[in-house]
Amino acid sequence: MHEPIAIGTLPVGDAWIGLSRDRGGYRLAIGSGDRITLADADADLLIALAIAYFEELLDEPPVAHEATHADIADVVRHVADGESDAGRRRLLAEAVDAIDDGLGADAVAGCLVAARQAADEQAELVDLLVRRANEAMGS
Repeated sequence: MHEPIAIGTLPVGDAWIGLSRDRGGYRLAIGSGDRITLADADADLLIALAIAYFEELLDEPPVAHEATHADIADVVRHVADGESDAGRRRLLAEAVDAIDDGLGADAVAGCLVAARQAADEQAELVDLLVRRANEAMGS
């Protein structure tokens, strides 16, 4: 397992949300103080975290765990590799290309939002992330 990477700090409290990579892919990581809680993360949640990263929807993450563009490109690549829907896979591949080409956050986020909409998920992103963090931490 790799060190967890943080996408951002959640709006309430001091907890941060991010990802942890293991042999099977990625898991949701929630950090609070010295404690890191891991939970399952599906493809939609991974895309939501990538969107939150590029749209800077959350407060700054802790520097010790801060995710990089390369980290998020790996996450999106992983999701694209496992995607069975050709249209969604194409949009995710476009997002990876945009990251790799150094395009602006708006271009990358646009591809990710389009891929996520293809999944018919309508939940507000920050609300979704807070809810999943609370579920993982048993709150």
